Formats: sequence, C-alpha cells, structure tokens
Amino acid sequence: MVATVGGIGYAPAMPGTWGSAAALPVAWGLQSLGGVPLLAAATLVVFCLGVWASGVAMRESGTDDPGWIVIDEVAAMWLVLLVVPPNIDLYAIGFVLFRIADIWKPWPASWADRVLEGGAGVMVDDLFAAAWAALALIVFRYAWFL
Repeated sequence: MVATVGGIGYAPAMPGTWGSAAALPVAWGLQSLGGVPLLAAATLVVFCLGVWASGVAMRESGTDDPGWIVIDEVAAMWLVLLVVPPNIDLYAIGFVLFRIADIWKPWPASWADRVLEGGAGVMVDDLFAAAWAALALIVFRYAWFL
C-alpha cells in the first residue's frame, strides 16, 4: 500500500502521472498548514518510506522498478513544489515539468536509473529528475513573473 500510494499505482494507464497528480493536493495542504518546513519534512519521510517500501515491493514481486510503484513520484513531486508557494498555476507548471523530466531522465537521473539498485534506485532517479524540474520551475516563475 505504501509503494503504490494506497493503490494509485494500479491505475490502468500512466500510473506515474496519477501518482504525481495525487501528490499535488497533499502538497498544497502541507504547505498551507506548515509552509516549506512541513513539506520538506514530509518529503524526507516519504523518501525514506519509499526506499524501504520499494525495496520490499520489488523483492516480493520479483520485479525491478515496476510502474505500479509510485511513491517515488510523490516524493519527487513534493521536492519540485518546495520551490514555489501554493499557487494553482505554479503547481500545474511544476507538474508538467516534473513529468517531462521523469520521462526524459536528464543526467544524473539517467545514471541513477541505470546504476542504483533496490529501493534507493527507484527513488533517487526521480529526485534527480525533480531537481531539474524544480530548477526549470524557478526560472519559469521569475521569467513570467508568477
């Protein structure tokens, strides 16, 4: 249940996109309640849970980074959103930028995807993709005065 984020990973199509989308309202709530510190703490907790849960899920299923593990998208999406306040436009742009980076996997995400194994491998490549998306979101925000 942790690795699939309550079963969202079993969506019939695009589970990573659904996992990322599910992360948005929760991030909004966390930021609204406790600002960046609460969202950052939650991101760290979900990352650690994700390393553990992904490792267990892969071991028990006998698969390597299956698409139904989506906790990595949640942690990564929250990392992207740490750089902006709760704002529907910025969250939407961050979502699109993260999905592009997660699919494209710019270096070092591509390296982590190839080299790292187990739960850490599942989680870390998405965090690297999220770092690129966050950087792009910062540039986008200030270039368009959002």
